This record gives sequence, structure tokens and C-alpha cells, in this order.
Amino acid sequence: MKRKIFKISYLAEILSGELKGDPEIEVSNISDIREASENSLSFISNPKYEKFLKESHAGVIVLKAGSPVIPGKNLIFVEDPYKSVGILLNLFNDREISFSGISDRSFVSGSAYVEDGVKIGPMAFIGNNSRIGKNTVIFPGVSIGDGSIIGSDCIIYSNVSIYDHIEIGNRVIIHSGTVIGSDGFGFVTDQGVNLKIPQIGNVIIEDDVEIGANVTIDRATFGATRIKKGVKIDNLVQIAHNVEVGENSLLVAQAGIAGSSKIGSNVTIAAKAGISGHIEIGNNAKVGAKSGVMKSIPEGVIVSGFPARPLNEELRVKASLRNLPAVFEKLNEIEKRLSQLEEKEE
Repeated sequence: MKRKIFKISYLAEILSGELKGDPEIEVSNISDIREASENSLSFISNPKYEKFLKESHAGVIVLKAGSPVIPGKNLIFVEDPYKSVGILLNLFNDREISFSGISDRSFVSGSAYVEDGVKIGPMAFIGNNSRIGKNTVIFPGVSIGDGSIIGSDCIIYSNVSIYDHIEIGNRVIIHSGTVIGSDGFGFVTDQGVNLKIPQIGNVIIEDDVEIGANVTIDRATFGATRIKKGVKIDNLVQIAHNVEVGENSLLVAQAGIAGSSKIGSNVTIAAKAGISGHIEIGNNAKVGAKSGVMKSIPEGVIVSGFPARPLNEELRVKASLRNLPAVFEKLNEIEKRLSQLEEKEE
């Protein structure tokens, strides 16, 4: 595979950045500041890595606008280095798909509609009356159930299971091992026996969503579990039946959202946080790692802890806990003095 090579003057132009250095220098990859060679582009977005700048061998380094010029270094100054490197990673990306067309070792139902440019790998299953949009790539071992709709320009990696009657928009990426449309956890206990409540709804995933590996998104009891535009979901997240996740929200690894909860737009739910059922998280709210959210959160509020409470309050509680040993020592001392005074009075 031939590596992509770019002049740093071209990269600066793409980033609308200011180049200080030799515009003819060429680079062929992006590397950590500590490991970069003269053929590499690197960057600093976190100040703690600035100590590696002078010793770095990188061909060019992307820095925040306003940073000092370093003699002898080729530098590109931009407003947001991390965002800029994200743009360049797309440019340098040389991952290729090793198959084309529809594999003769896949099963595609005769009633399925597959649009132009679709790639389907070996051992994939495409069910009855399903629809696959233009230029979508379906890797080996994917199962797409009857009546499901997959939009255009999607990438569905190996061993993803998409149940019946699921709707997926355009430019959606789903990583390996994810299950979409399994039954919601609906049971009613009658005389000590857990009776299953049929789950007859579906899942709707809108455009530009990315779903990590081994995520589970349950179908609704009735109606839809809905993941709105631009949502990004990390690995090992559980989303229960009839949940709604608002546009551009971020759900980080091992977070869990219980049934019928509504997550607003631009919400961040950090790793291992748990959201109770039938509550609402307002737009632009943030939930800290390992938090347990038992009640609704207003718009724009940051919460942390178990049970979750506003961040400032949680920080005060944690600070108080650190002082508890000293408080107990003082209380013991006060009790001793009181006892001594009582003995004197007697």
C-alpha cells in the first residue's frame, strides 16, 4: 500500500494555519510528539507535553496560535490543535477495504433492495424486504434482519447484529459486536413468576451517529428507541427500551441508561455512569464518571457522585469526608473534657 505524502505548506493551507518554517518539507504520517521522526507531523494540545517540543524530531509540529516560535522547528499555528489533527487524520487515513461488490458467500434475500456501490463481505446476512443505501459497507458476519433500513455511506463492522425493522440513517458507523434491536428488559411478576412483556417497537438511529464496539441498544416496548443526529457512543454502553438520546450527545464507555429516559442535546454522560429510568437529562448537561443519576437534571447542570448531585456540592461533600478523621478526634477530645468537668462538679 503506497503511503500518502504531503508538503507541510499544503497541510497548513487545509488547516487555515500559519506556517513558520520550510514549506517544501514533506511528511507521510502523524505521530506522538515523543516518537515522531522527520517524516512525521506531530502536535501539542495539552500543555504537559510542551517539555518534549525542543527535543522532538518531527518534520512539523501543530501548535496553538500565539505559542512561541521555536528556532529550527517547522511549526503550524492553529486555533485548535486537537481539532486540526482530527482533520489531518482523515487526510492521512490509508485504511482500505479488502473486498468489493457482494460476496457470493453472503446471503442477500431476493426481496432485499441493495443500492449502487454497496459492499457486502462474506457470511453477512441481509433479511427479507430490507434496504441498503448507496455506498454502504457491510463487513463479514453482519446480520441485518427483515424489514430493516440502512442508509447511504454507512460502515457496519464485523459481527454486528441488527434485528428486524430497525431504521438507520446515513453515514452511520457501527463497530464490531454491537447489537441493535434486542428486546427491551420488560417483565411483570405475577405470583412469583416473571412474565415477559412483548417488545414490539423498534430502534431509529439518525444520521452521522457512531456506535462503538459491544454496545447494546434495545428495541422499544412500543414506539421507538431513538438515537438522534450526531450522537457518539463509546464501547460497552447499554441503552434500554424507549430511551431517547438527543443530538450530538456523547455517551462514554460502560454508561447505562434505563428505560424510557430522555437525554437532551449536547449532553455528556461519562464512563460507568448510570441513569435511572423515566427521568430527563436537560440539554448541555454533564454527568460525571461513575455517577448514579436518580432524578431529572435541569439544562446545563453538571452533576457527579452517587447519588448524583451538582458538582460544587459533591466537591464540598468529598472535602468534608477527608476532614472526618480530624473532626472525630476533636469530638473525642471534647467528650473527654466534658467528662472531666462533670467529674469536678460532682
